[in-house]
This record gives sequence, C-alpha cells and structure tokens, in this order.
Amino acid sequence: MSRQYDKAIAQVERTISLNPNSWDSFIRYGFVLLNSGRPEEAIPVFKNGRRLNPSPSQFYFLHMATAYRLTGRYEEAIETAKKDLRYMPNNINIHLQLTAAYIMMGREKEARAAAVEIMKINPKFSLEWYAKTIYFKNQNDIDKTIDALRKAGLK
Repeated sequence: MSRQYDKAIAQVERTISLNPNSWDSFIRYGFVLLNSGRPEEAIPVFKNGRRLNPSPSQFYFLHMATAYRLTGRYEEAIETAKKDLRYMPNNINIHLQLTAAYIMMGREKEARAAAVEIMKINPKFSLEWYAKTIYFKNQNDIDKTIDALRKAGLK
C-alpha cells in the first residue's frame, strides 16, 4: 500500500519460503502481484492459496474478481464477485468490481443497477476519492477502472 512494489514482492516471497503452507501468505502474495501490475500471475497464486484453504476469506473473492477483471476475464470476474456478495453484501469494493466488469462486458443495465447499490452503501461515494484509494502500479489499470465506473453512472 506504500507503493513499494518490488520490496513487497520480495517480502511476501520470503514469507512463503518460510511457510509454504500458509494460505494467508498466498493471498497476500496475489494481492501484491495484482497491485504491481501482474494480475495474470496473481490468479494462480490466489488459486494455490485457495487450495490450501477451501474456505477462504471474503478478500480472496474480492482480489480474485479484480485479477479476472484486469485480465479481461469479465465473466469469471462477475461470477467471483457474486460469490463474495454472499459473504459481504454491503462491501462497496466488491460492488465496484462487479460494476466495472459489467461495463467492460457491455452489460450497461446490470452495471447501472450495481452502481445504485454502491450509492446505497455510501451516498457520498465519489470517483475522485476512490481513485486515490486504488493501489495499482499501472496507471492505465486505474484509468480503465474509473472510466468503467463513470460509464455506469458513478461520479
């Protein structure tokens, strides 16, 4: 989160080398790869973490949905986001991933409905604020995300 991507990767790789059966370490590793601009590498890391813990935390689904979306696997992103909503129906971050994935698939009606949910959860939500909370190294990933959310009607 401090945007020291290479350092974070090195630290989490060391953590995994010390305890290769820690599902939590794999989820953290996937999160670091995802935010470091390497979402395609994050997906198998997340899956390995899930193999170690068949009942992962809700963050697994959130980060996996994000990785799928960033790699253009929108249908998988939507399916994964919906799984997370069962755990955390009021998690604004998963609604944001769902909204962006719907827009990127051209499913505007569903995206707008998901955007309504975001505004119900946080009536003061703004794209300006959200853009400041995204940790992606790749500015293009941030821009695509914000543009998709704007197309869904968020401001």
